[in-house]
This record gives sequence, structure tokens and C-alpha cells, in this order.
Amino acid sequence: MNNLRQIREQTEHQIIGPYGVLSENSKGRRTPEEEDPIRTCFQRDVDRITHSKSFRRLKHKTQVFLSPEGDHYRTRLTHTLEVARIARTVARALQLNEDLTEAIALGHDIGHTPFGHAGERALNEIYPGGFKHYEQSLRVVDILERDGRGLNLCEETRIGILNHTYGSPEDSREATVVRLADRIAYVNHDLDDALRAGILHEEDIPGVIREKCGERNSQRINSIVTDLIRNSMEGNIGLSPEMQDVFDVFHNFMFSDVYRNPIAKGEENKVKGILECIYEHYVCAPEEMPEECQKVAEAEGVERAACDYVAGMTDYYALESFSRFFIPSAWHVK
Repeated sequence: MNNLRQIREQTEHQIIGPYGVLSENSKGRRTPEEEDPIRTCFQRDVDRITHSKSFRRLKHKTQVFLSPEGDHYRTRLTHTLEVARIARTVARALQLNEDLTEAIALGHDIGHTPFGHAGERALNEIYPGGFKHYEQSLRVVDILERDGRGLNLCEETRIGILNHTYGSPEDSREATVVRLADRIAYVNHDLDDALRAGILHEEDIPGVIREKCGERNSQRINSIVTDLIRNSMEGNIGLSPEMQDVFDVFHNFMFSDVYRNPIAKGEENKVKGILECIYEHYVCAPEEMPEECQKVAEAEGVERAACDYVAGMTDYYALESFSRFFIPSAWHVK
């Protein structure tokens, strides 16, 4: 039993190529820990993220569509799982570290707000320090999880989570794969949801996307992922110039016709008012926040604590909190 991790680390020398990160070469954790006898350091990161409360709450956080009627629309959790599967497929094909890739993918949106990017924009305006979900994701794993102890993840996982939106020269190949898998996942599954919702129809999809990527969701994902793998074999992770041109059309189409669609986004103008009211309530009454948030308030101020608490809420809990604080309850005659 005591040799299982070492056996896995030795195996990585055979299955991870020259561009991947070996577990034994990790830069380590901010607080050093004794190695696990069974799991590599990156496997432990995967498990810590998966078993965290913040990860579980993603199942009730909006991806794109607020409160959709139907069981098959993506949530922030299903988005995360789709990113993880795409990223792990690419990592395996390119002989990168699959466990590190999965850890970054599972943690990349763990700090996301309720109500999707509408919630992020709202908190960015409300909280004086500004708010970015990728910064909050790092804050969650570093500070907020496990009652303020954080998850103490490996440096490679932390940096991959922080840089998953815009990238950085210091990124590992695994982190770059997750960043691209995130984009591949959301344009495809958000298109699928938009078609399901009737916001778009098949004939609305630009012809170059249908021609170069396919007519179905699975075909589109497979075409883009296959191109990414084929074009990244020499270590520079990215799409071919031809596919990048198509993907840019795809990405721009999604922003113009879905992400800014007045039908799809009709309810988002209410989000700021809801979150602002909840935030201000807790700034004025920090004693009503959980104990771990009160500790943040003592160390970093009530505004920081209120921002953390509101950002961590699910859509449902934010709406319930708003109702409890600001909507009169029915008066029942005894």
C-alpha cells in the first residue's frame, strides 16, 4: 500500500510526454503536507475539489439561462463536468498530466456567483474591491473552503484555476488545455441549450460552422477537439488557423445571438437589485452570516465577508434570502 503512489509516479514517466507536468515535480503546496501513500498530489487536488461544499453548490447555479423550465439545461456544475471531460480527452491524447488537467477543470468555476455572469457583473459593481469569478475561485480554494482553512492545493492547480479565463505565460500546458476546453464547452453546450429553448433555430447557425464543424452538438465538439489535438502535438497548444477562424465566428455568433439576446437575458436586469439588497443587508448585519464569514469580516472587513457570502450562494438561496428579507410574509389568522 505504501508504494502505490510511487508506482503511479513511476508510471507517469511512461505515459506523460515531454510537455506534461510530472506529479513528482510539482512545486508543492503553500502549507507542506505529508504525501499520501496511494494518490499523487494532483489526484488529491481532484478529490479535495470534488468533495468541497462550493463544488456541490454549482449544481444550483446558473450557466446561461436563469431559472429555465426543464431538466436538460446546463447548470454551472454540468458545464464544469463537460469542461473536465473535454480537457481530459485532450490531455490524454497529448500525453499531458490528466489528473492536473482534471483538477484545474473541476475548480475553474468554483467561485462563480449565483445567476451566472449576470451575478458576476452585479457583484463587480456592488463590491468596492471589484469582483472577478476567476479570482474568487482561487480565493475559495485558498481561503474560504473547509471553514477558512482552504483546500491547500498544489501551485500548478491554483495557477491554472486563476488563469483559466485569459491565460498567462507561466501556465502549464495542462492549464492551457483547460482554458481552451472551457471555451469549446460553453459555446457548444450554450448553443445546444439555446436551440432547445427555441431562442435559435438550426438555420440561424452560420453556414461556416455547420460546414466545418457539423450539424449536431457532438459533431461540432468532436471537430474542434480533433483539430486542437492534431494541431498541438508539438507542444504549442492551440487550434489550427483555419479552425480558429471558424471558432471566432462561432464565439462571436454566440455573443451576438445568445449571450446578448433580449429573450434569453430578459430577467437579468433584476439580478443586480436582488444581490445588492442581500449584500447591503449582511453589511449592516454581519452577525447573521455564518461563523466562518464573521471571521472573514473580522480579518478583512464586513464588505469582503458579505461579498464572499453572496458569491457563494446558489440561485435558489439568493432568491429565498431576498424574499425572507424584503418581501412581507403572509399573515395567518389563528
